[in-house]
Amino acid sequence: MEVTSIKIRNYQIKDRDAIRKISLESVFLGEHRGSIFDDEILADLLTIYFTDYEPLSCFVAVKENQVIGYIMGTQDVRKMRRLIKYKIFPRLIYKALYRRQFLRRNNLILIKNIISSYLKGEFITPDFSKEYPATLHINIKAEYRGQNLGSLLVDYFLDFLKRKNIRGIHFGVMSESAKDFFIKLNFNILFTGKYSFPQYLLGENIPHYIMGKQI
Repeated sequence: MEVTSIKIRNYQIKDRDAIRKISLESVFLGEHRGSIFDDEILADLLTIYFTDYEPLSCFVAVKENQVIGYIMGTQDVRKMRRLIKYKIFPRLIYKALYRRQFLRRNNLILIKNIISSYLKGEFITPDFSKEYPATLHINIKAEYRGQNLGSLLVDYFLDFLKRKNIRGIHFGVMSESAKDFFIKLNFNILFTGKYSFPQYLLGENIPHYIMGKQI
């Protein structure tokens, strides 16, 4: 797909580092990112399932041979959850322990607050995986946002899912702007909640929306 000088193509192994760097630009903790887990662990958390376990469901936007955005996903969110739970997450815990990440004060506070949010039921959401079995993760370099590239990437990914006979997709977003973006693309709000665990850094709760669409 060509849009002016931008091309959307299948992910290649050489794109991995660029994707990881872009993924960190929109971590929900923003400017406070550096005060918690290191960038390698955060990039693993955000991207490693897609690039390492389901690369055929990953696509990048390229301009002048430079990756400027990506959209990645899975055709089977239940499979993704199992792999994250039993393979990826244990490895990330080991890496964090090895790097002594849990000795950092802000990380201990974050873990304490996540446990508090869990006990409040903030992570309990309906299971939409039967009707909406796919999911996605999208990100674009800051200087290329607001230029319709996000819509093009989403359309490209939905066309890919259609060819695979996937009937629905759902995913979470944690900002009003992201929610509004997907509403404009005819996604529906399937669930609304909030997270309180980042309040000590951001000074406020953050919203949590699960968006979905039948394909």
